[in-house]
Amino acid sequence: MPCDELNLPMALSNFERMIQLADDVFAVRDDPDQLDVNEDVLDRLRELHPSTVSEFADPNGPVAWVLLIPTTSDLMERFLKKEITEKQLFEMTKPGGNYEAIYLCSAMVLEEYRRKGIARRLTIDAIGKIRDDHPVKALFVWTFSEEGAQSAESIARLAELPLFKR
Repeated sequence: MPCDELNLPMALSNFERMIQLADDVFAVRDDPDQLDVNEDVLDRLRELHPSTVSEFADPNGPVAWVLLIPTTSDLMERFLKKEITEKQLFEMTKPGGNYEAIYLCSAMVLEEYRRKGIARRLTIDAIGKIRDDHPVKALFVWTFSEEGAQSAESIARLAELPLFKR
């Protein structure tokens, strides 16, 4: 007998679990200053640079997502001083620009895949590809967890770039 006929909950797909994780961690619906990631945002991120969006998947779908926003030093400084929001940082960063900084926007990994270096590898690889095309001199972050702060520091060390925190 199928699970739904027994009134048992259906198992969530990896994609559904990733969406739920994003909602739980970032609570974007409750904060209009945060970037609400949707298909349009993902398309525009890829316009900034193809390596801004990274994913690692197993046969059941995505288990890790990383989003980066390459931008200018000026916009980084304004964001760090809280003169602009995350959403404004994204909107004010124009495709085709000369990017000197990378915002470590988000990294999410399903619980059973954490502490395996997946997000770190995805991020370091993406930073390297962006640096191939732009004179990146700094990373910056707005962390939502101690784990996120530690990961950002590790990434900055491996990328040999200074890390600035909001």
